[in-house]
Amino acid sequence: MNQNTEKNRFLLEVDGLKTWFPVRRGFFSRTVAHVKAVDGVSFKIEPGQTLGLVGESGCGKTTVGRTILRLIDATEGTVRFDGEDVFSLPGADMRRIRRDMQLIFQDPYGSLNPRMTVGSIIGEGPLVHRLTPARQRRQRVAELLEKVGLSANHAGRYPHEFSGGQRQRIGVARALALDPKFIVCDEAVSALDVSIQSQIINLLQDLQEQLGLTYLFIAHDLAVIEHISDYVAVMYLGRIVEYASRDRIYANPLHPYTRALLSAIPEPVPQKEHKRIVLHGEVPSPSSPPSGCPFHPRCPIAEERCSQEIQRLEAKNDGPEHIAACWKCTES
Repeated sequence: MNQNTEKNRFLLEVDGLKTWFPVRRGFFSRTVAHVKAVDGVSFKIEPGQTLGLVGESGCGKTTVGRTILRLIDATEGTVRFDGEDVFSLPGADMRRIRRDMQLIFQDPYGSLNPRMTVGSIIGEGPLVHRLTPARQRRQRVAELLEKVGLSANHAGRYPHEFSGGQRQRIGVARALALDPKFIVCDEAVSALDVSIQSQIINLLQDLQEQLGLTYLFIAHDLAVIEHISDYVAVMYLGRIVEYASRDRIYANPLHPYTRALLSAIPEPVPQKEHKRIVLHGEVPSPSSPPSGCPFHPRCPIAEERCSQEIQRLEAKNDGPEHIAACWKCTES
């Protein structure tokens, strides 16, 4: 009984995930290097929870999400969804599991086919998977539109007739059309105005409560991550450098990169003293990462061994569920 409980505790389990892209040169297109977009990422998400994946642009967040969904081939590692090994599933089984794993795209403009009506866009998934009879499809689309705050009358319109926020609501409705358990929200609000961002985030939270959804929420805005996440994973150059519950990350950030990111959040009270941590230098290329800790060339507290050895994610003094990859954090 205890083994079954432990087995079913996590909806998604990612272990040692690597996604490397070959760099080819020469007449014969020989592989001379690899872009290590994702380089050994591991995390778990319980049903009904939200993991916020945060980091600078180019750190590999989106590649993690798309590799989990098998939109990109993994180089190494495993992904288990609801107890099943996603990477080993044959075509028919993968088609079945795709109904439970959906994606909300970053761009509310480019992600919707301009030649299809809203009803056709939302109804395409149930049509392909043969989930809803043709006579019931229109009713299903109307229900989804109303669930995301739009009108059933919008089904006959085209994407260009809607604002950015409305288009993203259509994207959310499309993701819900197959009754998924898990949704990857890939920068789902970053292209929207701040006021619209809050509306979409509130919508996602309401849907999560109503439908029991589980989210991997990818973003670079830590204020947004704080609002929606239960746990937070901070990525840098293809690796997770810190992982903890939302409250612990924001109350007591341990890794120097996390501290720098949090210091960049605008302070709502202008009179309050706010010390910004400015990182110098550029993010290294993922095709030729530095030796040792990938953050050490920009780290304000780096020491000699940081350039020689990689510190693995380890529990710190803040508790066993707060882990960070930093030698200095280990000693603090």
